[in-house]
Amino acid sequence: MHSLTKITFLFLLFTISSIAAPEKKVIDGVTYHILKVTPDRIQLLWKSDDGQQLRTFPAASQFLKGKGIAVETLMNGGIFEPGGIPSGLLVQDGKEMNPVNRNKGEGNFFLQPNGIFLISDKGAAVIRTDEYPQKNVIVKQAVQSGPLLLRGGKVHSAFNANSTSELHRNGVGVSKTGEVVFVMTDFHSEKFVNLHQFAMLFKSLGCDDALFLDGDISQMRSGADMEKQSNSFGSIFAVVKAKE
Repeated sequence: MHSLTKITFLFLLFTISSIAAPEKKVIDGVTYHILKVTPDRIQLLWKSDDGQQLRTFPAASQFLKGKGIAVETLMNGGIFEPGGIPSGLLVQDGKEMNPVNRNKGEGNFFLQPNGIFLISDKGAAVIRTDEYPQKNVIVKQAVQSGPLLLRGGKVHSAFNANSTSELHRNGVGVSKTGEVVFVMTDFHSEKFVNLHQFAMLFKSLGCDDALFLDGDISQMRSGADMEKQSNSFGSIFAVVKAKE
């Protein structure tokens, strides 16, 4: 191989490998989309600079492109209320846009303990809601959802390993090395998972802490697919191009 051709090939190989796109993987008969990235490549979105809710992938993509930020993957964030209002805490670019929700209620969000995914000056973390706020931590991005899947390597005590509630799900975890792990079941998977199985999946991926985000409406898209019409969400995770 000529030296110039070899250099071009290696450059393209490096470029392709550095793009943050999910890996499609079948584990125990369930098809997943799995993406591991460093915290510095993640932005959490709810509203544009003029206060308008973004709601969809095309809107989120165009918002970031307008700031000169290259987006590589989008995934919906935590559970939300009618009108796209996050059900709990939402911090975007260091600003608290919606307060933490410590109320009791019904449904997945309120299955205690629920939790918060955050990115701070210390890195990424998933914590119980009652652990928030943490001392001497500057939060840059945060979203509250529930239930907590894992905390300190322990599965949520309310989960039943034999539950027949096997559904389409997405979630986020933090690995022992500090990487953020996004997981979503494939909507066309032959099998789906209950919450206990979903928690154990994150554990198998090296996470001690993980948070359930949402269910049937969940989507994860990369490349040109981000510009196609999506479901409407509250918050949206954006994985952006690594800084050179």
